[in-house]
Amino acid sequence: MKKATLVLQDGTELVGNSFGYEQPVSGEVVFSTAMTGYPESLTDPSFAGQMLALTYPLVGNYGVPPFSVEPNGIPTFMESDRIYAAALIVSDYCEKYSHWNACESLADWLKREKIPGITGIDTRELTKKLREHGVMMGRIVFDGMESAEDVEKYDEINYVDRVSCKEVIHYSAVNSSSSKNVVLVDCGVKANIIRCLLDRGVNVTRVPWDFDFNSLDFDALFLANGPGNPDVCKVTVDNIRRFMETEGRKPSGEIRPVMGICMGNQLLSKAAGATIYKLKYGHRSHNQPVRMVGTDTCFVTSQNHGFAVDTKTLSEEWEPLFVNMNDGSNEGIRHKTFPWFSAQFHPEACSGPVDTEFLFDKFVSLLKV
Repeated sequence: MKKATLVLQDGTELVGNSFGYEQPVSGEVVFSTAMTGYPESLTDPSFAGQMLALTYPLVGNYGVPPFSVEPNGIPTFMESDRIYAAALIVSDYCEKYSHWNACESLADWLKREKIPGITGIDTRELTKKLREHGVMMGRIVFDGMESAEDVEKYDEINYVDRVSCKEVIHYSAVNSSSSKNVVLVDCGVKANIIRCLLDRGVNVTRVPWDFDFNSLDFDALFLANGPGNPDVCKVTVDNIRRFMETEGRKPSGEIRPVMGICMGNQLLSKAAGATIYKLKYGHRSHNQPVRMVGTDTCFVTSQNHGFAVDTKTLSEEWEPLFVNMNDGSNEGIRHKTFPWFSAQFHPEACSGPVDTEFLFDKFVSLLKV
């Protein structure tokens, strides 16, 4: 293994060894406390532009599943078409793997997709630094190779434009003759969100982040997750606001439901007049507790976001739906009158707990049969 060094923007250097593709790289350094799910996390478009540090010490022991694709074009085991994380940072990479569904090692996968991986890093020290300082830019350098150029500030790049689909894509519901169609605004959607909708008997029309979906004929609107700063998605917010200004009504007068996840929560909130702020080090884990506002009901959730909604800036027609039990930040909103709601966490949770998958059932139940 070639010596590799993680250099943070404050000058901190953490020395380890390369186990992935050997190419200098830079990006925003973030950490996740999830114990499993590295194939799903690495292929989550929400990690675009970020170097992912895993706090769980042993990584790679169950290998990587095959990158197979279903007839409808959705990957069977991954969350997108490729790895989107800029690099992977671990404490102890396990060279030998064992799993019934594994077809290659994590190292071979990283090398094949040209993604750097660094092992031997004290991820406890790194995580403590990021918790105290907040997420920061960094780069991985290799002995004998020129350093990567520092990238622009993460918050100023429109990563949504880089990961969103470039054309309209149609998916048919699983084992259903339903004529109900959901427009899904792709800001970096995870495959399991599409799976969860199709499995519930609705058709999905996936559109690019800046596509004016108001010109389409559809029954409900879904706002997906995505990477980076939601403030760069002004076009999307404007389209959502135009939808809301007509109360989402169909020609028949029926009000169309809306559901958002992760960045979808932030974009819906911005359309509702709220402002967004950046969290110090974000929520990236499988164990975030959230409470449904107005109840004593709590759920364990999977999360991956670095920004949050300031609920004090919501207009009077809206209210918080969920709240984070660790830091009190917003975890979802709902309209007081119309069937519009969102979650900052991931109800589809792939990988992660499925405690809140019922939100998809609620959303689909709002469509008039």
